[in-house]
Formats: sequence, structure tokens, C-alpha cells
Amino acid sequence: MEKKRINKNTRAFFAAMSYISPRLNTALLFKRKFGRWPQLKEPKTLNEKLLKLKLESFGTDPLVRKCADKNRVREFVSERGWGHILNRLIAVYDRPEEIQWQALPESFALKWNFGCGYNIICRDKADLDFREAERKMKKWGREPFWSYYSELQYRGVDKKIIAEEYIGDAEGKLPEDYKFYCFNGRAYCCMLCLDRDEGWPKFYFMDRDFRLLRINRDSRNAPEGFALPKPEGLDEAFQAADDLSRGFPFVRVDLYLTDKGLRFGEMTFTPAAALDNKRLPETDLMFGAMMEA
Repeated sequence: MEKKRINKNTRAFFAAMSYISPRLNTALLFKRKFGRWPQLKEPKTLNEKLLKLKLESFGTDPLVRKCADKNRVREFVSERGWGHILNRLIAVYDRPEEIQWQALPESFALKWNFGCGYNIICRDKADLDFREAERKMKKWGREPFWSYYSELQYRGVDKKIIAEEYIGDAEGKLPEDYKFYCFNGRAYCCMLCLDRDEGWPKFYFMDRDFRLLRINRDSRNAPEGFALPKPEGLDEAFQAADDLSRGFPFVRVDLYLTDKGLRFGEMTFTPAAALDNKRLPETDLMFGAMMEA
């Protein structure tokens, strides 16, 4: 899920602060979001515990840095025995100028490896403006993504552009993505988004049996008896999330359930930059208590 962008001048200020002091920048961002200073000495909430880890270890932990890199994480997924759920890799480029547009298949996905939201999803190459696509990739490639929210796991990443297979269906609809919240090597629940196409998306948290967990606003507002059919492949997805999250106090593992089977999305160590003010305060505390950091 792409982070909501702050305005250009504000973003530039916080980016500059990251180069001066990531800790101060983090405190200022948290105060702006929550109206109070973060408790980083003895954190209790998931947000605060992740901010502490971000500042103290994510920037130097080689495994976290590898898994936050959308290119290098592919090796990690294979090492954990789940290479078969990786999207087919078409090409890897160092610069947008290297992209051989005519050689790409009729449908594909392009993404930078060092942040989020830097994606071009091409359903039909005949409709793609190559020049505009290259312009976007160049612009995104110049951005110091890590600095906007002091997400140190992205700092110094060897920037690459990945071309992967397109995983939408024949009608051009992308599969639902399931975001697995994993604590200490076990996926506690998954979050999915519904009604995105209608412009009023709703987010639901579901347990391992796909029963509604009323731990966020949309789930609490759902009518009594609300239920969704358990999707085919969900048990395998939970197992993949368990295996991929092993060894991390927390990570969100994003997976897709497609017509061709389970597909890997990414691993996210600081969802919403660990500044998620949409999470219910009691849920943030509950999730924080589930971490062993």
C-alpha cells in the first residue's frame, strides 16, 4: 500500500532532517502524526517498537536490508524454500535508459527496488507511452526515498529496476493482495482491501481461519455475522508467511492469490513508515505486545 505523500516543501524539510538526524526527524514526524512525542526508550506500541528498531538496527542489519530490497529479497525467498512463488523475472536494469521496451512481453510489471509506489503495471504494451514511462522511472530513481521518513533499511540500496511477469487475469484485473502481519515467525492475521475499484476501499483483518477480527475501524463497523469465503490457497499463504518471517520480531509479508497460484509480493518492515495513525490505539498496543524485540 502506497504511503500518502506529504506536500513538496514539507517533504523536502523532513528529507533534509534525515541527513542531519534520523532520530530527530522520526520524533518530529511522529509528533506531527500523533500530537505527542514517541516513547522510544521503553516502547509499547507496534509503531514505536518499529521506530526504535528502524533507528537502532534496520540500517545495519544485513538480512533486513536484503529483504527490504525488492531485487535481493528474491534470493532470500528461494533460500527459504519458496522460490516457486516468485513472479517470473524478465530483466534487471541499472538505469531506465537500459530498458529494452520492444523486447519486453505484451504485459509486464516494472518497479524500482528501494521503496514503495515506484511501479508501472503494463497490461498491454500497445497502450504504453514508452517515453512517459521512462520519464517516470527516471524521476523516481532520483528520489531519496529512505529520507522522507528516515527508513534506514532503504538507505544505500544498490538501485535496480526489476521487470517481472504481469500477474493479472485475462480481463486485466489485478489479484487481491493479502498482507500478513507476522510476529516472531508466525503470521497472526492477514489484511485485505475490498471495493478498491469503487473508490471506497475497506480494510478487513482476518484470522488464520479467515474469520473477521474486529481490530480496526472497517472490521468493527462490519455488520453482525459478516463473513467472507475463505480463498483457495490461503493455508499455503499463511505457511509461506510463517517461513519467510522466521527470525524477525515483526515483518509484514505481502502475497497474492492468483489464478496461477500463490505469488510473492514484498516484505515490509515499517508499514506506513511505522507512523500508522489509522490503526486503533488498542490494536497498536496489542500488536506491540506480540513483538519480542
